[in-house]
Amino acid sequence: MNQSNDPQQIEYGVPPTQLPTSTLAMVSMIAGLLGFGVFPVIGTIIAIITGYMARKETRAVPPKFAGDGMATAGIIMGYIQVGLIVISICCFIAYFVFIFVAVGTGN
Repeated sequence: MNQSNDPQQIEYGVPPTQLPTSTLAMVSMIAGLLGFGVFPVIGTIIAIITGYMARKETRAVPPKFAGDGMATAGIIMGYIQVGLIVISICCFIAYFVFIFVAVGTGN
């Protein structure tokens, strides 16, 4: 048997540096949240645009910023709001079509 009695070597390296969080990712997520209540259309547009810009920053090689999850969350919230806006417009149009048809048929 060939066993070595050498003590284990412990290598102390430099701890990995933490990347700063992307400001655009934070703006995207905050705009996505505000788009649900305070600024529906403007918040949606800002969330989608800044979300894609932040993802470009966080996925660069080498990465310069962290926050890919926040950017993705802003993009998702933005597209959910786009869907809700489209559904709202369709319901609004259907409501008025129904009202005009109901009033038009009443004699």
